[in-house]
Amino acid sequence: MHEMSLCESILQIMEDQARAQDFGRVKTVWLEIGRLSGVEVDALRFAFDAVTRDSLAAGARLEIIDQPGQAWCLQCSRNIEVTARFDPCPLCGGHQVQVTGGDAMRIKELEVE
Repeated sequence: MHEMSLCESILQIMEDQARAQDFGRVKTVWLEIGRLSGVEVDALRFAFDAVTRDSLAAGARLEIIDQPGQAWCLQCSRNIEVTARFDPCPLCGGHQVQVTGGDAMRIKELEVE
């Protein structure tokens, strides 16, 4: 389950920021997660609770901001929304589609005290 290692990285970032910005506790974490990122949100929520137990983010609320998959269709020369990699263009049905967004995960914001 790679969600566990993702949460360990998130915790490391929060700990680094706590030292750099001098805060002691994280109350809420907002994550932007693209639909094409390969992140299983339910597994991430479970792993987040397990990884942050006994840390500066213990009991922190995890808010997920869903990011749609974005792509460029080479056949109809338009930006399109896609729900999965290798989906055809919903406008022209073409398969020459290049992903341009919605394939990443990032920490958007932290609420701290």
